[in-house]
Amino acid sequence: MHTPPPIHHPFTGVIPATVTPFLSDGSIDFSAAEELARAMLAAGCTGVVAPGSLGEGATLSFEERMDLLRALRSASVRSDGARGNVILTVSALSTRDAVRQAEQAAALQLDGLMVLPPYAHKGNWNEYRSHVAHVLRATPLPCMLYNNPAAYGVDFTLDQIGELAHAHTNLVAVKDSTGDARRLTAIRARFGNRIGALVGLDDCAVEGARMGACGWIAGLANALPEESVRLWNLAQSGSSEECDNLYAWFLPLLRLDTTPNFVQLIKLVMQETETGSETVRLPRLPLEGTDRACTIAMIRRVLGNRAATVSPANS
Repeated sequence: MHTPPPIHHPFTGVIPATVTPFLSDGSIDFSAAEELARAMLAAGCTGVVAPGSLGEGATLSFEERMDLLRALRSASVRSDGARGNVILTVSALSTRDAVRQAEQAAALQLDGLMVLPPYAHKGNWNEYRSHVAHVLRATPLPCMLYNNPAAYGVDFTLDQIGELAHAHTNLVAVKDSTGDARRLTAIRARFGNRIGALVGLDDCAVEGARMGACGWIAGLANALPEESVRLWNLAQSGSSEECDNLYAWFLPLLRLDTTPNFVQLIKLVMQETETGSETVRLPRLPLEGTDRACTIAMIRRVLGNRAATVSPANS
């Protein structure tokens, strides 16, 4: 079988799904968002994607969403002078709203889209295909399909991905959050370089890299970007012992990305690493009581071993 040449797209390397920083009055802290993006890009992340579920995107108005992307675009110059990629998460209850988001992305000079199914409507394949197709037709930008059956009740099969990719050349990647490493190898075997496969769960990052994934949409990279980039690079290079040691240290924190309160948990790690605030937007509330105390104790225990485990001297 002939493998087509690679299509240039922005969906490679470590791409944090950014949190949305909020002020105490519930408004977006745009200065903090810009500072966070600059820090992650300086650490070696190739871009940022926003505002997804970790970014509390469902609580943002259309105008807030676009203002946030403008701020991230302005902050996207990396320390080496290169421009990091800024990717819009297209998520909406209606196809009309999703298309409106997609149309605006090119005007903002963004680099790509991550396309979600309509996350409230549990329909059939014809409806999901129509929704995604409308979004793909609405933009010239490269697009990544987001497959997260646990969160959205939709599991895009290889045949369905192939059908969409055949009809829309700007569908160039799939973010897979099934947690099944076999799905990543199946995407690679079926599509070769035509469709890039990206890891969507933090505690599958190393497995995904070793299975040929081209990128990782990362959550804990908001709090620990250097360690995230280093882990991904080691996993891709095959440096097994060093990678395994770093992964073992990191895993208790990476697993926070896969729990129902992952937004509060990751923001709590950011507060402990002084990379952000734990402030969330209603209806979310910060963790309280025993859950909060136990989580902080775990975070501090892991971070207490940070220097000995992951210092550059050990690289």
